[in-house]
Amino acid sequence: MDFCLTEEQAMFQSMVRDFATNVVKPEAAKIDEEGKFPAEIFKKAAELGIFGISIDEKYGGSGMDYLSMTLCCEELSRASAGVGTIFLANLSLACYPIYKFGTEEQKKKYVTPIATGEKICCFVLTEPGAGSDAASCETTATRQGDDYIINGNKIFITNGAEASIAVVFATEDKSKGAKGMSAFIVESSMPGYSVGKLEHKMGIHGSSTAELVFENCRVPKANLLGESGKGLRYAMEAISSSRVTVAAQALGISQAAFDDALAYSQTRVQFGKPLAQHQAIQWMLADMATQIDAARMMVYRSAWLKDQGKPFLKEAAMAKLYAGEVSSFVTNKALQIHGGYGYCRDYPMERYLRDAKITEIYEGTSEMQRMTIARALITS
Repeated sequence: MDFCLTEEQAMFQSMVRDFATNVVKPEAAKIDEEGKFPAEIFKKAAELGIFGISIDEKYGGSGMDYLSMTLCCEELSRASAGVGTIFLANLSLACYPIYKFGTEEQKKKYVTPIATGEKICCFVLTEPGAGSDAASCETTATRQGDDYIINGNKIFITNGAEASIAVVFATEDKSKGAKGMSAFIVESSMPGYSVGKLEHKMGIHGSSTAELVFENCRVPKANLLGESGKGLRYAMEAISSSRVTVAAQALGISQAAFDDALAYSQTRVQFGKPLAQHQAIQWMLADMATQIDAARMMVYRSAWLKDQGKPFLKEAAMAKLYAGEVSSFVTNKALQIHGGYGYCRDYPMERYLRDAKITEIYEGTSEMQRMTIARALITS
C-alpha cells in the first residue's frame, strides 16, 4: 500500500500550488467581494494548461490522471473556492460527458477549446422542480426534421453566465420517465438560448450561478450527445466523477482555514501566552488536523480507484460526504479560534465558512450521499 504521490504528480501539485499561492490567493478577497468572473486568472490558468489536465493530448490536453485533477482542484480551492468551482464545474463536470460519450467530431469541436481554455462549458441539469430528483426533468426536446427544439428553464447552473458551450439534459419522451431523457451539446449562440436570473449566493463568489432559458432553441441533430434516452445515465456518471473534485474542493477550503487558524493561534496572546498554548485551542487544532487528514485519504483513494478503472461510486460518495462535513466543522472552529476578528472581513475566516457550506449541497447533498452509500452497502 503506497500513500505517496508519483514524482510527476508531486511536481504538478507543486506547480499548481505556486500558481494558486502567487496568482489566485492575492485576488481571493477581491473576487469574493466583487463577485465578478476572474477573467485574468482564468486566462493565466489556461496558459498553464490547467483546464486540459485529464484530457488526451490530441484534444489539447495534457493527458494526466484523475488524481492530478483532484490535486489541482484542492490547491485552487485552498486559495479561492470560487476559482476552484469554475475549474471543477468546467472540466470534471460539464466537459466530462462530451469527452466520455461524444463522437470524435464532437470532441474535436468542443472538448479541444475547453481543454485549451478558449471556451467555458456548463452542465445544465437542475430545474425548479428537479434538483436531487433529476429524473423529474420538465425541459423538453422535440425532434423536428434534422433538428431538436428545446424548451424549458434550468436553474443553479455553475458558469452559466460565461459558458459558450452547454451540456443540456432534456426529455424526449415523458412516458418513458428516466429513460426518456437525452443529452445535447448546445452553443450559447444558438437562437432561443438565453441567460436569465443570476443568483446572489452565500459563497463561491466569482463563479456565476445562473438560470438558463430555452425558448424554441433549435439544436442540430448532430449535437445529440451519445444515444437518445441515456441522458440521465450520462448525467449521473458525470456527477459521480465530479463528486471527487467537490470533495477535493472541501479539502482545500479546510486546509486553508486550518493553516490560518494554526498561524493565528501561535501569535495571538491571551492571558499571558499564545492561544496555541491553551489546551482548549490545542484540542480544537488536533481535531481539525485529524479530520482533514482522514478526509484527504478518502478523497485521494476515490480518485485513485477511478484511475485504476475500479468501482468508485461508494467511495466517491463517502469522500464527498465526509470532506464536505469536515469543511463546515473546520471552518467553524477556525473562525472560533479567531474570535471577533474571525467574524470580520479583514480576515478570510468568514469567507471560508461561507464557501464551505456549498460542498455539502451541490453534486448531491449530504443526504443523497448517505442514500448512495447505503444503497451500495445493501446491494453488495
